[in-house]
Amino acid sequence: MLTKLRARAAEESGFTLVELLIVIAILGVLAGVVVFSVAGVSDNSQAASCKTEASTVKAAEEAYYVKNKSYATATELTTAPNKLLGSAPTLVTITVPAGAASYSLAWVAPCTATNTGQATP
Repeated sequence: MLTKLRARAAEESGFTLVELLIVIAILGVLAGVVVFSVAGVSDNSQAASCKTEASTVKAAEEAYYVKNKSYATATELTTAPNKLLGSAPTLVTITVPAGAASYSLAWVAPCTATNTGQATP
């Protein structure tokens, strides 16, 4: 039995150095592709986050308007009794002119790099 094992071990050969280098090169190329594709996903997620926050603030402003017949500042949207937002927006700023008949939203960094123009209501 031991002689059979030794004979089998003598016949088997491993991978050559060239084969191992080819596999390592292929893995390196695949890793490079993954790194660049993940970077694109991060940029897309930042833009989506900015748009989501603007949409949330718009909905809160409209809900406040329905209840109070005027638009609110960020402070009014995050304090009682009309706490419509859990926290103050960080990606958009709310501007409410005197009389509160309208409001506007403007992008704040890092959203300014991914979105152009104003986040209008």
